[in-house]
This record gives sequence, structure tokens and C-alpha cells, in this order.
Amino acid sequence: MSDKAIVTCAVTGVLTNPQQHPVPVSVQEMASSCKEAYDAGASIIHVHYRQQAPGKGHLPCWDPDIAEDITNAIREACPGVIINMSTGTIGPDISPQLACIERIKPEIAACNAGTLNYLKTRKDGSWAWPPMIFDNPVEKVRKFLDGMKSVGAMPEFECFDVGIVRSIQLFVENGMCFTQNPDYNFVMGVASGMPTDPELLKLLVKYRLPGSTWQVTAIGRQEIWDLHQATADLGGMLRTGLEDTFYLPSGEKASGNGELIEALVGCARKAGREIASPDEAREILHLRKA
Repeated sequence: MSDKAIVTCAVTGVLTNPQQHPVPVSVQEMASSCKEAYDAGASIIHVHYRQQAPGKGHLPCWDPDIAEDITNAIREACPGVIINMSTGTIGPDISPQLACIERIKPEIAACNAGTLNYLKTRKDGSWAWPPMIFDNPVEKVRKFLDGMKSVGAMPEFECFDVGIVRSIQLFVENGMCFTQNPDYNFVMGVASGMPTDPELLKLLVKYRLPGSTWQVTAIGRQEIWDLHQATADLGGMLRTGLEDTFYLPSGEKASGNGELIEALVGCARKAGREIASPDEAREILHLRKA
């Protein structure tokens, strides 16, 4: 692992309502918010595309034209920035996602690496949403990996549970994964997945393949910042943004992605690590040029 910390900003997320939270949606909003994160130290932007019609900004979009417009605007606002495209979807039909991968040709694409019961309860014990299955069976993962390989995008394996972390080695052994040094993203904080526990993180790092890169997606409120610091201390790459949290280490709500990235850079500095530039991040992750 490099002593330099790669910082990723997850700018928007899947369904966060822009009427309730300061998430960017439009092409210009995305470019502006990404620029704030980029100026604060982010070299990678994790992008979810949103519908552009009035009143539809809380919904995901897989229109390649819109995806291309947003991506081009981000790249213009943030010279040299690395695009990490989300691919998560429910159901077996991934043709819209593959079409966006083909059009955008991102340097990195998120690859949800296993199935999870996606659950959350309210204070009264009722379901926050109807219980759902985030389905990522092996054949679906294989199709995504084939699509990523065709454009030279590095898969970022999103792991919601310990068994999913261990599955990555099986993907490599089976030949599904076209790299021997996969990139892990430990997703911690989903109510039915791994908790935001720094002690658990120490174990997860042991379960990855030697020589692989890794980061943490920490979902939650103020409590996630201890996990971010543990990630920085253990040599992992760092990620935050309005997709993952609305809260700064102080407990105050962030006004935008720039403030969150500034706080994350502070974790790296506290660990004695410098921040990787986009070019340095490409070298560390062995990425192709955009």
C-alpha cells in the first residue's frame, strides 16, 4: 500500500431527495459540487446519475446521454479527475448499466460483489422501507466484470458483509476477476450489513488478498469519523460524501461535499499521510488514462 491516501467523494447517492438534503442533481450542480470536493483533495468522484426532469431528481437515471453530459461536465470542472461509476441495480437486467459503462468508459466502476437483505427499522420497530433483496448473484457479477473489462475499467468490489469480502478471492481463483490484485470497498453502516466498527475493520483488512488496495464506505452520522480515522491509520484509501453521510466530525450538518472531503483529508493528515493527486492515484491503482 502507498503511504499516500487516495480520497474519493461520493457526491450524490442512489435515492437521497434533493428537496430534503443538499445533494447535487443537475449537470451544473454535479460539476460544481465535484469541483468543491476536487479542490478539497478528492482525486476520485463516485458518480450516481439522476433523472433531470423537474421533480424527478431523487430518481436514478441510466440514460447514456445524461450520464455522458454529467461525466463530461465533471471532467471539465475537475481536470484529471478519476471517474468511478456506480452500477448498482436490482434485478437481472443490467443492460442499461452496461450501456452507460460503454458510453462513459469510466476508469473505475463499482461492482457490488454479493447479495444482501437490505433492511432498516424505525424507532417503533416498523420497517423504514419494505424489506428488499439487493440481488447480486454470481452470474450478474460476471456480466458486470465482463463489461468493465471491455472498456478497461477497474472493478471496485463493494462488500456489504464478511462473506462477500471472502468471495473476492473466489472470483479471482475462478478467473471471473481479470486482475490478481482486486480493489476492495468495505461498506460499513448498512443496518443489515457490517457495522461501523473499527475493531471489525482490523479483521476485514486481514481477509483481503495480499497486495490489494482497499477503502471503507462509512454510512451513518457523527460516529463514522472514528472509522475514517482507523482507515487512515491502517493505510486504507478514504471515501466520504453526501451519499454516505450528512454529518461532520463535530456533529454539525455539512453544507456540501467540500466540507466532508476537507474533514476526511484531516484524518489522513492526522495519520501522517499525504494526499494522492489524480495522477498518483492512477499509478497506485494501476488505472488506464482517461
